[in-house]
Amino acid sequence: MTNIPNDPIILLSYVNTKLRDEYDNLDDLCADLCISREELEKKLAAVGFVYNVETNSFK
Repeated sequence: MTNIPNDPIILLSYVNTKLRDEYDNLDDLCADLCISREELEKKLAAVGFVYNVETNSFK
């Protein structure tokens, strides 16, 4: 993955802020940051968070 936070809770905040302020969906964020959507979702799922398309955020 690109230079993104390793700590899952900080990563959650980072990703949700990016989704809220800069991206219309998770695919766009992952493509722009050159990160694997699967790896990102797996890392956040490990601490109980899943992507919600309707809110464009992890909850």
